[in-house]
Amino acid sequence: MKAKILVVDDETDLELLIKQKFRRQIREKQYEFVFAHDGVEALEMLAQQPDVDMVLTDINMPGMDGLTLLIKLHESNPMLKAVIVSAYGDMDNIRTAMNRGAFDFVTKPVNFEDLELTMQKTMEYVAQLRQTLQAIKENNILRMYVDESVLTFMSRSEFETAISASETVVATVLFIDICGFTAISERESADTVVRLVNRYFDVMVKEIIAQGGHVDKFMGDAVMAVFRGEYHFDRAVEAALAVRTQIAALEDNLPNHPNYHPQVSIGINTGEMVSGNIGSATLRRLDYTVIGDAVNMAQRLQTIAQAGQIVIVESAQQEIAESFTCERIGEVTLKNKSAPVVVYNVLG
Repeated sequence: MKAKILVVDDETDLELLIKQKFRRQIREKQYEFVFAHDGVEALEMLAQQPDVDMVLTDINMPGMDGLTLLIKLHESNPMLKAVIVSAYGDMDNIRTAMNRGAFDFVTKPVNFEDLELTMQKTMEYVAQLRQTLQAIKENNILRMYVDESVLTFMSRSEFETAISASETVVATVLFIDICGFTAISERESADTVVRLVNRYFDVMVKEIIAQGGHVDKFMGDAVMAVFRGEYHFDRAVEAALAVRTQIAALEDNLPNHPNYHPQVSIGINTGEMVSGNIGSATLRRLDYTVIGDAVNMAQRLQTIAQAGQIVIVESAQQEIAESFTCERIGEVTLKNKSAPVVVYNVLG
């Protein structure tokens, strides 16, 4: 990759020397040099050519000297690194230059082999800085798409060797569906639908996170969340109650649905499940999720829940009877379940 280097020096002889000494590298497009004669001109050139990779600057120049230029460079672009090339190589100037952000100091008369090594070292450092910055940006974007539990799993030392590993856990799964949203999707514009579902999801996610849960996935207009650790079932119920209250308090005036009040139906189940990476290594697409009968039961409970209901099975109701008030709905037959189950609605 070609490096673009700004040389700032009021001596025209240096410009000629650089073009001569680096003629092969210039011809082979390893380096591109641009020149300014003082700090003021250098700043103007940098504003016009923001793709400059590094700066070589003298100290003693008319207009704006090199030490002042170092301050201006740091203020305008901390990523841009400068090397001082000067005959004033006394310790005071070197210390001042370094304190103002100079990456290195080369004394005149210039040893061009040493200068090139210094340039290469500076460019390697700049490249590392840019890679780090890019990694931070990508990591911040990744965090918008990937649940915290996945990032925690990725940080483990055994991550690469355990990519297909799984573990059996006791946890609680929560499914939340926005009731009647299919009708909204059919009659409202696409941008309205996306805006609404994102707004409702944001409300749900805040309550899930507040109770220490992890959002496993978004599925159309539904959310799946997992709660693990101490009091995982109680915390899932608390999250569900908060989501129901917060969503019910919302109101939207839509072109085809004036004074629309969203509601949610919720299914919760707790028990043993398998946690791990599910997907295809060939496709390079994996989901870090939970699977098992307890998970399937939670989803089926959500499908029978009416608007505003939080549905759990009888054994779960007995587990939380001292903490939450529930009402018996009755026996229901769930998909792929041979025997009917008794279900309850959590009131609060």
